[in-house]
Amino acid sequence: QVQLVESGGGLVQPGGSLRLSCAVSGSIFSINDMGWYRQAPGKQRELVAAVTSGGSTDYADSVKGRFTISRDNAKNTVYLQMNSLKPEDTAVYYCNAEISPFSSWPPYDYWGQGTQVTVSS
Repeated sequence: QVQLVESGGGLVQPGGSLRLSCAVSGSIFSINDMGWYRQAPGKQRELVAAVTSGGSTDYADSVKGRFTISRDNAKNTVYLQMNSLKPEDTAVYYCNAEISPFSSWPPYDYWGQGTQVTVSS
């Protein structure tokens, strides 16, 4: 069974930084794209950043220049470094990964349980 476990959320003042981590464990044959999404109260879940298995990245316009996504393929872990945080970044952040558990299986989307990020003075 595949599990995605996130860590690193919390309360931070505007202008501060946080680093989120998401470790994938369980039956893993391959991991394709990995990413971070967020959902604020009353809003739809939105893509924040994504990284391919080859290291190409993509960001939402609202976080470009402030957030950096990276991954450690040896550790099956994806990170999100968040700098210059703003109150509007407050949301539950979810890790996502496209994983093939076995060589004969197509990739499926897996999600973490979510971690709360609150930016407030």
